[in-house]
Amino acid sequence: MARTLILGGARSGKSTRAEQLLAAHPDVLYVATGGTRDGDADWARRVELHRERRPASWRTVETLELTGVLADPADPAPVLVDCLGLWLTGTMDRADAWDEDAWHRSARAAVEEQCAELAEAVRLTTRQVVLVSNEVGLGVVPATPAGRRFRDTLGRLNMAVADAADRVLLVVAGQALTVKDGGPGNSAPVGGLRPGQAGP
Repeated sequence: MARTLILGGARSGKSTRAEQLLAAHPDVLYVATGGTRDGDADWARRVELHRERRPASWRTVETLELTGVLADPADPAPVLVDCLGLWLTGTMDRADAWDEDAWHRSARAAVEEQCAELAEAVRLTTRQVVLVSNEVGLGVVPATPAGRRFRDTLGRLNMAVADAADRVLLVVAGQALTVKDGGPGNSAPVGGLRPGQAGP
């Protein structure tokens, strides 16, 4: 399968499963979307553990510019993106989307446009790509408007990317369940909405 989306909760094993899918490839472009966090020793340890787990021959790039990576004709190597949740966090940071007034004024449109562009880049890419994302719809309702905004936006992004992907896996307690196994656009709409379309 050329395009695979892997969903899962925290510490579900989703990143490990993504790495396993590409383990046979000596050259993989690992796209880290989380960046660095100055003064956060725990984050630094987590990043280092991820690096130690990956083959030494894999390349790593830290960027939010995923559409450019997926469309790059000069690099045929498979791509592993980890993860869309951190990509969305960075995208919302840049748009000032955490602020309620900014969200309704212009940030929402900017974020939704970038999400749509990313889903389309997944649909059109000729590279083998595995994307990891957080499944945030199974927990408690976030206590803040900003938290609910992030959860809802990530849910819609996951739907749009899943629609563009050939295969979707849900990882629970280290076990991968196949949600979709076919070409892009084969998943059924939920409640009459196309993936990525705003719901209630």
